[in-house]
This record gives sequence, structure tokens and C-alpha cells, in this order.
Amino acid sequence: MTDRTAPADTAYAASVRPEIEAVVSRPSAEVLVIGGGINGAGTFRDLALQGVDVVLVERGDWASGASAASSHMIHGGIRYLENGEFRLVKESVTERNGLLRIAPHYVKPLPTTIPIFTALSGIATAPLRFLTHGKGKPKERGAALIKIGLEIYDSFSRDGGAVPRHRFHGHAASLKQLPLINPRVKYTATYYDGSLVNPERLALDVLDEGLAAGGPQARAANYLEAVGARAGAIVLRDRMTGEEFEFTADVVVNTTGPWTDVTNDVLGTPTRFMGGTKGSHIVVDNPELHAACAGRELFFEHRDGRIVLVYPLLGKVLIGTTDLEHDMGMPLAVSEREIDYFFELVRDVFPTIAVDRSQIVFRFVGVRPLPRHDDTNPGFVSRDYRIVASPVAALPGTAVLSLVGGKWTTFRALAEHLANEVLARLGRERTVSTAGRPIGGGAGYPTTEAGRTRWAAEHADGVGEARARELLERYGTKAALVLVASGPDDPALDTLPAYTRSEIALIARAEHVAHLADVVLRRTSIAFQGLVTTAALHELAEIVGGVLGWDDARREREIDETAALLTGHHGVRLDEGAVA
Repeated sequence: MTDRTAPADTAYAASVRPEIEAVVSRPSAEVLVIGGGINGAGTFRDLALQGVDVVLVERGDWASGASAASSHMIHGGIRYLENGEFRLVKESVTERNGLLRIAPHYVKPLPTTIPIFTALSGIATAPLRFLTHGKGKPKERGAALIKIGLEIYDSFSRDGGAVPRHRFHGHAASLKQLPLINPRVKYTATYYDGSLVNPERLALDVLDEGLAAGGPQARAANYLEAVGARAGAIVLRDRMTGEEFEFTADVVVNTTGPWTDVTNDVLGTPTRFMGGTKGSHIVVDNPELHAACAGRELFFEHRDGRIVLVYPLLGKVLIGTTDLEHDMGMPLAVSEREIDYFFELVRDVFPTIAVDRSQIVFRFVGVRPLPRHDDTNPGFVSRDYRIVASPVAALPGTAVLSLVGGKWTTFRALAEHLANEVLARLGRERTVSTAGRPIGGGAGYPTTEAGRTRWAAEHADGVGEARARELLERYGTKAALVLVASGPDDPALDTLPAYTRSEIALIARAEHVAHLADVVLRRTSIAFQGLVTTAALHELAEIVGGVLGWDDARREREIDETAALLTGHHGVRLDEGAVA
């Protein structure tokens, strides 16, 4: 998670990066998008495809804020039905189905099982919870209520459905499928959503498609922040050097998520749109728990009424999430109380499996970009989005649009709506639709086992089928670029044998890397999988630094700062590859 309140990084003042130079050399555009999470990247891509002169800036790394702290799911939002948000559920299911087709390298069908302990509980109180926005004592949702919800949920997939319909199982069948599940279970219901295997890499694919489609008209720079507005211009600051310059645009789009109000304050138009909630997760290395999930996510209501999950992913198990009020001016961290809460929920669903702190390999936390909700229960706050125009006295003639809300699943549709609003203000027409358009390594990705085997065989020259298949799973069909850079003599890393030197060098050279942490946390799953050690940081810094021209002092600073981020924010014990 990027510290979005950190000052400019003047310790690294050196030559200007090409991404920054492209913006400085022509400090104007039709549209400036501020905020490089998935919604900002999606809007940038959409506008670039329309031929709009557009610039995207992000004060941290790409997809390093709320977009990096998701529960790794692309889902229709079955629980939003209880809020009466039928439009959002319909759109979410449609977009889930679409992403399974256009981004199959990172979005994959996810069987999701709900353990159910009662038959009729919640039927009488569900309407009251809706009318009172979730106030009052939580009442467990029973089989009848869940069945009604799943029938409605499935109905949204009838046109162009991409996943099977839900299935209900009784006590005996449930225990046969999940032998270690709590024996008190009376039923299980299994439906399908989408697994978002690597959110940050999908966001990078979206960004890069925008850059490729727009050519010189589409520019993007990370570690470049908006720090003010004056005399008709936005003031931008290069966080690597501390240098500031002015930039003008006809339309400014604020897609900074939980920081939307903070960004508007900086621009001189104070708003109070946002009321995000904190969501924490832990990743554990527990083979017994991983096996007990039987390849499916367990998605259920905990005793406090919060919907939680236990989810096998990348060989580990993701456990989440909380939904707590958070002040954006306060530090963000996974608390010990939250970890105890996670262990408690695991015991509720798998009572014989022991999970403890020694098994945690990674922890992460983010703030959901929810609208201000005052006294509404966080679980009942709308996950929908809206676009709000705000006048800025220092920017006469410039339209400033703020995105309020939004989530990973609907980013394509959201970006389309936001781009349409921008196009209308520019007096331009849409020329290209992103619906059905493959994203990055999803183009030509083989969606069957036979197809993936065939692809690996066709690309095995010099590296072998196993390596080709590994890269296909990691990058989609963009793996071909890594294979071109590799060869039979491309050595694996001593500390991370699943990666090679040329692979890491290509990431550093071609994927907008500015810091070592960008590689460890977002261009790869090394940190998520608990694979980081001090020796690995040194080996990675040597390769990345060689590509980016770091001297010895810079390499040591990068190692120290990445280690501090991993241990301080993600709790990693580097020498043990585990989490405190």
C-alpha cells in the first residue's frame, strides 16, 4: 500500500524519467486524469481509444492504493440484493461475465460455497434490515433467504451467462464435498463468481493498452502528483525529484478513490463526498486449510453479520475482510484485533483446523472508495458510483469531474460512463466500444486445458513446455514477450527460482518501474506468496538497478526502504519469509 501522504522523494533527484519528460515537454492535454488505480486506468484507456489527448498521473505506483487491497474477486455482488441495488447487481453480473471473456488470463471462474446453518432464519427480518439500512441486531441468513437471493442472482446471468447456475446441497452431501466443514452445517449453496488472480497486473494491462492505442496523444506517469491549482493550471510535482510544473487541461477527472476529497481540497474545491471503510486481509500458508477449501471460496456470514471469506489463491489462503470506519488522516494497518477476528471466523467454518500467526505470510489493508454514509451501517452503504462536477475558482473554463464510489468488477462500465461524460463536455462522439475488447494478455488466451497445453508446446523452444506454461499463467499471451527475451541460458534467480534474470529485467525495463517495491508488491506476486527474503531483495535490486541505472547507494536505499515497507506495513519477517 502506497503512503499517499509521503513528501516528495528528493533523495532520488536525478535525471527525469521518460514518462515525466513526456508530460513536462508538452504540459497540456484535453483531459487530465488524476489517480492511477483501476478506475483511472480504465478511463484513460477508454479515452485514448477515442483518440482523445489524455494524460494520467498517479502520485504513487500504478494500482497501489485501494486497487491493490481488494479481496481478489470479480463478483456480481449477491449481498447488494439485500440493499435493493438491483441495477448495480445487474451491471456487476454483466461485467463479471464480460471480464471472464476479455481478461481470462487473470479473471477465472470461482466456485463459491456458502455454509448455511439454519433453514428459515432471516426471512422476517430481511425487509426490516433493508428499511433501516442494516441497523439492529444481525440475524443469520437461513437457507430459504439465501435460495431466494441466488435465484434472483442467477436470473441476471440468463442473457450471455458465463457461469453455471447455483446448486444447493443438504447436510450429507455438503460433508462429503467438504469433509472438514463445521458438522453443524445443514446446507451448502454453491454459485460462481470470478477470481481476480493478480489485480495489479490486470490494471497494468489496462494502462498499457491505453498507451498503445493513443500513441503520442496518450501519456501516463506514476510518482507524479497534483499538489495545487493556480491561474488556470494544475500544479504537478515529480515525487522522485521534487520538481514542480504547471499543466493545463480542458477537463480534469478525479479518480483518486478514497482520496477524492483530499485531491479536491488540493485543487481548491473542498468536497465531502467520501466515507470509505477499512478492509483488512491476511494470507496464510496452511496446506490443511487450503485442501479443506477443495478449490472453492467459502463466502459466509460471520456471527456479527459481516460477510467474510476464506479463499485459496496462488497456493496460499486469503482470509478477509473487515468493514470498519476509517479516518483518511490516520495511519492504515491491519490490527491484531482484526487478525483475531479472522482466526475466529475460520474456526466457525473449519473448527478442527488450527490457524495461527506463525502461518501468516502477508497482510494487506485498504480503504473502500465508498460515498459518505453518516449513520448508515457500513455493510449497507451503496457500492454504486456517481460522477459529480465541481467548479474550481483557480481553473476557470476547466470542468472538474469527481468519481464517487466504484469497484473492481464494474471498472470497464464505469470508465465508459465517465468517458462518455468527458466526451460530451469536449463535444466529441464515441468511436470505439470497450465492451468485448480483450485486455492485454487476455487477447488470444486459450481458455481450455487442451488449448493451454497446445500453446505451451508451440512456445517451448529453448525453454521447455513447463516454463512456457508457467509464463502463460503469469502473463497471459504477453508471456510471448518474456519468452523472446529468454533463452535456454537464461538463469533462474538463486533466491526465487520461479523467476529468471531476463524476466525481471524485462519488467524493470518495460513496466513503468521506479522503485524496487513496485516489482516485489505489484509487478509480481512474490510478496503475496510470502517468498521475500533479504537475499531476494538484494538479488532483485541488482537486476532492477542494472536496468534503471542505480548506483550502489541507490540500490541500498531501495533495499532498505522496501524492507521497511514489507515489515512495517505488511508485517513480513524477511529472514523467515513469514509475517509477525
